[in-house]
This record gives sequence, structure tokens and C-alpha cells, in this order.
Amino acid sequence: MNYFRIREDRSRGYTGSVDASHRWGLPGVRCPVCQDAWSGGANVYPSVDLTPIISLADFETPRAEPIEEYERLCELVRPLLPPGARLEPGAGFGPFEGKAQGRFGPLFTDFSEVLLVQREALNKLQAEGLRGLKGCPTALRFRQRHSPDFLELELLPVGRIHPDCLPPNPQPPCPRCGYLSHPLPKPPILDASTLPEHLDLFRLEDYSNVNICTERFVDACQRLGLDGVVFQPLEARD
Repeated sequence: MNYFRIREDRSRGYTGSVDASHRWGLPGVRCPVCQDAWSGGANVYPSVDLTPIISLADFETPRAEPIEEYERLCELVRPLLPPGARLEPGAGFGPFEGKAQGRFGPLFTDFSEVLLVQREALNKLQAEGLRGLKGCPTALRFRQRHSPDFLELELLPVGRIHPDCLPPNPQPPCPRCGYLSHPLPKPPILDASTLPEHLDLFRLEDYSNVNICTERFVDACQRLGLDGVVFQPLEARD
């Protein structure tokens, strides 16, 4: 199986831009072990509704908290997560809401790595039998008369980068908060032994801002004429 990274595409004249965030989120964390204050925020679960939580205000304001408070809030969220979900500082929940404008393709992503798909395009992809395509409603406000009906694809974190492409003697993640100090290798190589066999679309576990798809997903998009993103081929190594 061949794998690809999904990236933004501006080559076809699409001008779409989105200024949005998820309705709720975990705070960033201040770690007493590695002395870092950080927030990942790429692990997002738009299907998760936090309204059953009494202290909902704790998830409405971006901020950094001591790690003990972050862990307390994680335990409130955990029972509401879909199977296979993982939490990290800054993880988002609920609908993707904000402003959008411009000309969009059937698929859209940008630097935020949120992956949006127009409803008609998702229906076509699901009819192809692709695995792991879960579309969630957005709350985007468009500054134009004819606006796309976008859903957000909920991507589960699975798979890791192969050790061969990491720097010599890399610093391990912080044992307390999980902070990983080294950037994504260039080019990244996937660890084939960690990749899922039941998903055609997912994001990496150790670099959660990297969205990955299989060649089955790429072939379906090309056959159906669904553009708006580009597919960067990646090596997968045992």
C-alpha cells in the first residue's frame, strides 16, 4: 500500500480562506519536568459534544494550565471521545466555527491541517467504499451568496514516523507531558508496522498535524475529479 500526505493546493486558482476554531478545547500545558509550556491542537474531534460537562467554561478560553489541571480536564472529556482518540494539550472539540470566504474546491485544507470536504464530494467518496470517512457539521459563516456546504473530516491519530528518518540520538518525548522537541523530518518516512489496515484517512500519532491517506483515497479523488488538495507521496518502511 502507498501512502500520501494531504497538503493545501493553490495551483488551480482556489482563493478560499478560513478563520475558524473549534468550539471547545483543552488548555495548553505548563510542564514541571521539561519546563515547556506548549499546545499542540492538531488532534481535533468535531463529533464530540462537551455540553454534558458541568464546568463547560473550562473549555472555552485558550490558555496554558499546570499539568495537573490539564489532566483533570482530560478525565472529564475522555468518556465522550470516539474509539481510538488521543488527547493532547490544545485538542479541540465540537464544530469548526468562524468565517470563510473565497473560491473553494471539493476538498480544503490549510496550515491548520483541518480537512474539510463538501457534502456532495463526501457522499461520492463514501460510495466508493473508502474506510474511516466521518464527516461532521461545521459552523462556518461565508461572505458570499453561493457558499459550499462543508463538513469536517474527523481523523483519528494512528501511525508513526520511522526511526530511520529521525536525527541521531533524538531526545525522547517528555515522560510527563509527552512534548516532542524535534520537528517533522524532511522528508518524513512512515513506520509501516504502525500504519492502520482499516483506515484510508488518518493523522499521525506522533506528529498530529500530518494528515495521511492511502492510494485508494487518492485514486478515488482523481477518478471523481475531486481537487482542492495535493497528495505528497511518502515512503513507508518496515
